[in-house]
Amino acid sequence: MRICRTKATLAAIISALLVWVALACSTARAQQPDPLSSWVEGPTRSAIIEFVQDVTTEGGPKYVPPEARIATFDNDGTLWCEQPVVQIEFVSYRIKQLAPKHLEWKDQQPYKAVLEGDKRFLKNDVVHNHGKALMELFVATHTGMPMEDFNRRVKVFLNTARHPKYNQKYTETIYQPMLELLSYLRANGFKTYLCSGGGLDFMRVFAEETYGIVHENVIGSFAMNKFKQVEGKWTIIKDKQNLFINDGLTKPVGIDQKIGRIPIFACGNVRSGGDIGQLAYSHTNELPNFQLLINHDDGVREFAYAEKDNASLNAAKEGEWHVVSMKMDWKRIFPFN
Repeated sequence: MRICRTKATLAAIISALLVWVALACSTARAQQPDPLSSWVEGPTRSAIIEFVQDVTTEGGPKYVPPEARIATFDNDGTLWCEQPVVQIEFVSYRIKQLAPKHLEWKDQQPYKAVLEGDKRFLKNDVVHNHGKALMELFVATHTGMPMEDFNRRVKVFLNTARHPKYNQKYTETIYQPMLELLSYLRANGFKTYLCSGGGLDFMRVFAEETYGIVHENVIGSFAMNKFKQVEGKWTIIKDKQNLFINDGLTKPVGIDQKIGRIPIFACGNVRSGGDIGQLAYSHTNELPNFQLLINHDDGVREFAYAEKDNASLNAAKEGEWHVVSMKMDWKRIFPFN
């Protein structure tokens, strides 16, 4: 009888412990912060979470080992506001700083357009002249100096310039939902890369502090710099030779050269069709893959704009990519909202 009572007591204790463990686990799960708290509950958010769970579940049919969990993100219009384009604002800022040493610029295009605030001139240059005038401005403001000087000037600009609509630093006009997505992916073993048409050196100045993306994971446009002595000190000098523009269909080339793997997660945005190549490249991966396209359709909290030919949205429809409506899918857009 005593043995039976002992067994019954032990069974009761074990049962109580199991109930307690189950309740504790349930409470712990309930108390865990929502990793995508700025995303509206809906198909897009659910699809992201389902994909991440699928590729990180060992033994599951869609499991992807950590070394292949590559995620690439465009920058302008995908991770931060691209109205206006920040690097072009830096170009304007530097031209105005340099103008007192170049009095001829006040009558010489394209410098005259910058000094007079004639943005139509540069827009027409991009449309009708393949951006040759804009490239001249980039050469004047981005080359012929030690890398340390360039980095310092970019930092000063980012710490002092303000967005014309929000009166915030440009590094504050980053999309809160995308910061959460970057963190969520990294917490699940993804390596996150910045893949943009912006300058490689320019983005490296702020990418780690702003997005948590380390220098070596930045892919961008670049020219071959030089290593030479300046006043007896060896240093990298920014140059203009062999320029590689990391945009459109060259983005997959940049990704392949830098990473050597096809991303299983790729994200871009609607504006010029410049991210179609990156997302299409991700879609060629034989592993499970996910493509995300940001649609700028919120003219109140951000800006509303589209492509005249709807190329990106058409590609998304054809490739069955996931499209984010900033208006409908995001509870908030910026950290300061």
